[in-house]
Amino acid sequence: MIRQWQLARRSLPYGERNLVLGVLNVTPDSFSDGGQFFSLERAIAHAEQMASEGADLIDIGGESTRPGSEPVSDTEEMRRVIPVIKKLVANVTVPISIDTTKSSLARAALEAGAEIVNDISGLRFDPQIAYEVANANAGLILMHSRGTPKTMQHLPPVDNVMKEVIDGLRESISFARQRGVTSPSIAIDPGIGFGKTAEQNLALIADLEQLAGEFSDFPVVIGTSRKSFIGKLLDNAPADQRLYGTIASTVVAAMNGAHIVRVHDVKAAVDALRIVDPIARARRES
Repeated sequence: MIRQWQLARRSLPYGERNLVLGVLNVTPDSFSDGGQFFSLERAIAHAEQMASEGADLIDIGGESTRPGSEPVSDTEEMRRVIPVIKKLVANVTVPISIDTTKSSLARAALEAGAEIVNDISGLRFDPQIAYEVANANAGLILMHSRGTPKTMQHLPPVDNVMKEVIDGLRESISFARQRGVTSPSIAIDPGIGFGKTAEQNLALIADLEQLAGEFSDFPVVIGTSRKSFIGKLLDNAPADQRLYGTIASTVVAAMNGAHIVRVHDVKAAVDALRIVDPIARARRES
């Protein structure tokens, strides 16, 4: 069934096929590609390449959220991302998402032309983000996470990770709605890797259909790309050698109920999903 995700200046259909959200890190220290696209010229070129390879959306982040990372100031994050957003809005037609936990950044990014705010904290760090999203009628991705990027991998694991994720996302959705964000604007993300063990990440992907059923009114975003649990399963492979593991996890997530996959390697994901989507469609119709 095709449904619509409401963004700032358009609605995006989802449900017939998986959408691809390309990752653009304009940071010097991201775990997967730190520094690679830190200059404005390289960032723009990479975003344009992802759009040409079939990305349906582009997610721009100016602050690393890798385990153990330190936060950066609002001013520095703004300096990194706003020029990129302004340039991209003029150069590509796909919607732009800002990956931030700061309301000042969300507001500036939306004013610069972004149409989605992707909040890894699910509004825990800066609740004012909800008001900025509501004022702009923008899209909002609410992700489940525990602790902060600096502490999340040191927290004791929860006993029932699916219950933890469902309860946390329900709370985030309720909070957003109370502050004026409309339900058709909201997407959810279980937060693979954010305060979960490697085994819990695998369980969430395996049981993603349950999560999608619990939140049937919202598109489900999944981000496994190059994450450490993949490296762990591949004999501690470094981030730049996790492509095949990423594609495998992306394919399973797509078969199990995801609507949007967040990836660094757009062309590989697009090609994989061109096979997966019709198979998943045939399974639903059989």
